[in-house]
Amino acid sequence: MVNRTACGRARQKLSTGIHRVAAVLLVASAASPALALDELKLQHSDDLWISVGGGIKFEQTSRNSDTDDSNEFTIASMRTYWAGQLNQYLKWSINTEKYEGDSVMMIDAIAQFDLDPSLRLWVGRTLVPTDRPGLNGPYAALTWNQYRQPLFPADYDGPAGRLGRSEGAVAFGTLDRLQYTVGVFEGAHGQSNDDHNLLYAGRIAYNFLNVESLWGYYTAGTYYGKQGDILTAAVSFQTQKDATGSEQNPGDFLGYAFDILSEMVLDNHGVLTVEAGYKNLDSDYTLASPPGDGLTDCFCLFEGDSHYATAGYLFPQKLGPGQFQPYLRYTKNDPDDADSSDTTEWGVNYVINGNKATVNLHYVTGDANASGYAGGDTDIVSLGLQLQYY
Repeated sequence: MVNRTACGRARQKLSTGIHRVAAVLLVASAASPALALDELKLQHSDDLWISVGGGIKFEQTSRNSDTDDSNEFTIASMRTYWAGQLNQYLKWSINTEKYEGDSVMMIDAIAQFDLDPSLRLWVGRTLVPTDRPGLNGPYAALTWNQYRQPLFPADYDGPAGRLGRSEGAVAFGTLDRLQYTVGVFEGAHGQSNDDHNLLYAGRIAYNFLNVESLWGYYTAGTYYGKQGDILTAAVSFQTQKDATGSEQNPGDFLGYAFDILSEMVLDNHGVLTVEAGYKNLDSDYTLASPPGDGLTDCFCLFEGDSHYATAGYLFPQKLGPGQFQPYLRYTKNDPDDADSSDTTEWGVNYVINGNKATVNLHYVTGDANASGYAGGDTDIVSLGLQLQYY
């Protein structure tokens, strides 16, 4: 239970945050309303070109908990996007990431064979097929921080990959209203997986209304009404033998998830967005139940289930160059071997140019985090700015 003193401090900081976002809006209003953030492309012909882009998420965060009472400015993410095309079928992309003081790292290096809308093949280091929050990535979600659920192995920055990526191959495509993705990856290697067993992953989505127009097989938490009415349901899975545990005590991993996205453009041109999902992970060795061999090199994951729901509304009226999009998100994690946890997030986006230019203010309270296991009760107020160029 969050104490009243912490809530009082959080309300004060939320009020301060509102004043801060108002100042940002005044600056934004002075900018050109026709803010253009298009890709920089060096083009030899229609079929031969190279483009470059990038993105940044910058935030100021205030935390209140029994162990953390802090204020900090953080670059939550800074990315560069490099892409090229050799002909109409052969393309490539290389993306880098830098966050929270880490050095720059390559997160994607993909050879893309776009044979047909029904069959495309990406080979290299790329995103493992996963649920919608994982495929949204940090720049295309409705909320500022959607990562308070337990993660799939490649998201733990451990031996299974980083930021959801691993070396492998993905085949995907669109068949009428059905969108599929299937892949095979290196996944967890070494440590518990000396036999080099591969990770298998896949996702099937059905579009009941308009078919989502995706970049590759990546998704979004909102399209701001630009793709009309959407109702998409999907199921995804990941599995790998010897993906958890230690060298002496390897264990298997299986995870699956269901998610749904509904977006409706109302008669007043406002946009109502609802996203929800359920995730179940089965790990032989977990953070709460590691191998009993006394070793410290266990790659331990979460076992149990988790669910979330998000609702947002994009007001049709503009204030300055952008529109307000308030939202509410609830997340609950239920591990099999520990206490449950949850968080609630209230927030508002000031949408200037879709996910290319957004200001966010949000308040979070609860004890859920990306490990899936309960942390301390924490109140967070954060003001963030997201810019992308692509």
